[in-house]
Amino acid sequence: MSRIEQRFASLRAQRRAGLVAYLTAGDPDRNTSERLFAGLAQAGADLIEIGMPFSDPMADGPVIQDAGRRALKAGMTLRGTLGMVRRLRSSDAATPIVLMGYYNPIYRYGTEAFVDDAISAGVDGLIVVDLPPEEDAELSGPARSAGLDVIRLATPTSDNERLPTIVSGASGFIYYVAIAGITGTRSADTAEVTTAVKRLRRFTDLPVAVGFGIKNPVQAAAVARAADAAVVGSALVQRLALSLDADGRAKPGLIEAVLADIGALATGIRQARAAS
Repeated sequence: MSRIEQRFASLRAQRRAGLVAYLTAGDPDRNTSERLFAGLAQAGADLIEIGMPFSDPMADGPVIQDAGRRALKAGMTLRGTLGMVRRLRSSDAATPIVLMGYYNPIYRYGTEAFVDDAISAGVDGLIVVDLPPEEDAELSGPARSAGLDVIRLATPTSDNERLPTIVSGASGFIYYVAIAGITGTRSADTAEVTTAVKRLRRFTDLPVAVGFGIKNPVQAAAVARAADAAVVGSALVQRLALSLDADGRAKPGLIEAVLADIGALATGIRQARAAS
């Protein structure tokens, strides 16, 4: 079993959903970012999602766009992101690590070289938001052969005719995008999420993680009652941004503030089904 399969099996055994925590690699600087990622699992994250900084993140709202700009300005690269994963993995052999981003940096890196280096670093899965299933063979083929999970996105506009294409060849989990639009905008609607997850389960046995529009522990808990995991990104990146000075540098207490939010989200999710 992959680390992702093992983690979701463990969550099922505990009869709870998981927390997938997202931050952008290198935001606001390499050292602070690495210290943040190193603390996520202990703070309560069940899976770690690392954003690969890119100059044109079309699926992301202003909060994550700004994070990517800060990371790129600080010198973060895709190779640097993999190096960060390698160092994280040296002290944590169990927590699944998923890279999320766009295909352009991977293409420029060289797809097969990237897959090889990602596996060597300890990456478990990939979410590439601008590669639809019909066009991702150039990446998904080498990734599957190497043992990387290819995590596909489903959205509110994915109808019953398209869902079989989305889930075919997917692995790890399905990422359900709870809102139509970019990250960090409106909140997810709990009733709509519940209906959507039930519909997805008719097409796949993979776990379903729900992201976009989850901003606080109450919303995360509501999603956790329906899905296998809640993904929180923009709210954590916004917390980070609030702890920067006027020059974009980390102020004292930034790491503690972000990890405290992780802890609150994790508590909400862990208590969700017991309270339902």
